[in-house]
Amino acid sequence: MKTTEIGYDLDILVQGYPGKSVCHGGLGWSTVVLIRGHGRNILVDTGAFGMRGLLQAKLHDHGLQPTDITDVLLTHSHYDHSVNWTMFPEAKIFIGKTELTWALNEPWGTTPVPELYVERLNDWPNLAILNDGDEALPHIKAFVAPGHTPGCLVFVLFGQNRDLIFTGDAAKNRAELVSGSTDMTYDPAISRSSIEMIWTLWKQRSGSIVIPGHDVPLAQQDGVIRKLSKHEAAIKSWSGDDMETTTLYSLFDQ
Repeated sequence: MKTTEIGYDLDILVQGYPGKSVCHGGLGWSTVVLIRGHGRNILVDTGAFGMRGLLQAKLHDHGLQPTDITDVLLTHSHYDHSVNWTMFPEAKIFIGKTELTWALNEPWGTTPVPELYVERLNDWPNLAILNDGDEALPHIKAFVAPGHTPGCLVFVLFGQNRDLIFTGDAAKNRAELVSGSTDMTYDPAISRSSIEMIWTLWKQRSGSIVIPGHDVPLAQQDGVIRKLSKHEAAIKSWSGDDMETTTLYSLFDQ
């Protein structure tokens, strides 16, 4: 999806996937968004290690290098959304105050928090701390939406005709938004309350778009959700006796 709103151009660099690995631990395919405008090149989340080459290639396609990124907005501290902040040495790195405090105190080696990266981020000279309702950048505000983690942030780009709502993992996918139930939450009731808050933001202006942490962009009318782009995800496997023979497995029904 590509769109323009109030002087910002938005492109999805990596489209998140609304699913889980069955046999190999966390999948971690999260959404990474590029926002350009007002003299800034902004990323919402940074993806996991496996995305590094892809992110470099996608930025190159837009005429950018990692050093051209001016700002990184982290929805939360889990590795699949935050670990690649180190790719962007010139950027100001934004994270929620509650989230950073919580992540720094998580026990090492037991959670999806990348301990050493969070510890280094805490000392980073270009670190910017956000509280609930803070304006991170022109027309972009942060709202605390706990449940997945205690300090998850939802970012809202307030446009002229509609808003763009980046939910991170406060609402990972369409199923969570529709049902109000969530996977990977420390408190289902708190997560449900955060999803209700997201719906309130979504319904304030007709045509507003939600971009979840692990799904395609979504629009709604009278509470009925529609997808704004096609799901795409697949795995190529070496299933033969030579390197030239591969099998492509689509991760979505055709």
